[in-house]
Formats: sequence, C-alpha cells, structure tokens
Amino acid sequence: MLLVLLAGCATPRKLPPFEKPLRPAPVQTVRTTAYTHTEADHRKYGRKSAAGTVLRRGEINSAAADWSRWPLGTKFRLVENGEIYEVDDYGWMLAGTNTIDLYKPTRSRMNEWGVRRVTIEILEWGDARRSYAMLKPRSKHRHVKRMVRQLEDRHAL
Repeated sequence: MLLVLLAGCATPRKLPPFEKPLRPAPVQTVRTTAYTHTEADHRKYGRKSAAGTVLRRGEINSAAADWSRWPLGTKFRLVENGEIYEVDDYGWMLAGTNTIDLYKPTRSRMNEWGVRRVTIEILEWGDARRSYAMLKPRSKHRHVKRMVRQLEDRHAL
C-alpha cells in the first residue's frame, strides 16, 4: 500500500491544456485570475517575481502570464477599472494559456477577484528577446520549456 502512495506522489504535474494564442491586438478580452505571494506555490519566492523584481501593487501592478503571448514588460490597462499592470511574472498554470494572473497583496483581495473575463488595452508590448533570454536558462522546467518553444516559433528567435 505504501508503494502505491509513494508512486502516486512521484507523478509529475500535468501542464494545462494548450490554447491557441490570441491574435496580438491593442485591445483583447482575456480570462484573468488572481494570485498573492502567500499562496503555497509562491511562498518560496516571497514577494519576488520571476523577473527578480518585487511584486508590485500601486500605480503599476504585477501580473503573471505566458511570456510567449505577453512578453516580459508588457503593460496593459484593465478597461473596467483603469488599473495598470505589467507582466513581470509567470506560472505553471499559465504556460500555453490565454490567462493573465493579476497580483493582489492579500489572500482576501485575491479571492475577491476570483476568475473574470475582462477587456484589456495594451499600453506597451514587452520584449520577446528579453523574455527568451531570461527563460532559456530555466527551460529544464516543462512550463518554461513550453514558453521557450513558443517564443522560438512565434518570434523567430
């Protein structure tokens, strides 16, 4: 019985189903979720983003996304409330999806946001080459490898 339990724990986590990328456009309707630095899968990083910066909440807020779809540094505004976000993070469940995860400073604010489809206005596209340079050395992780392949395919890197 113990062997069965241990074998079950060793099963690698599955990547989320791949979604056809949205067409890059100045205005997009996207699925959003929210995250906070105190979630179990983010605790080891603390308040740090994948870009190595401190997660931000204020005039410009941190967001996590698939960097092959919204490259590192992409700035966008939520049309519904005017909040501005910048992509500086990524996550396992975002790779290969059209979902953007919005940083919230507390678990209650995260839960309050939940899951929403919102319209975003792209203020500035990030840099695919910068994204690739940061991701390539991390591509031993399957979710990062997925983004690297997409960057290579979509941006001829």
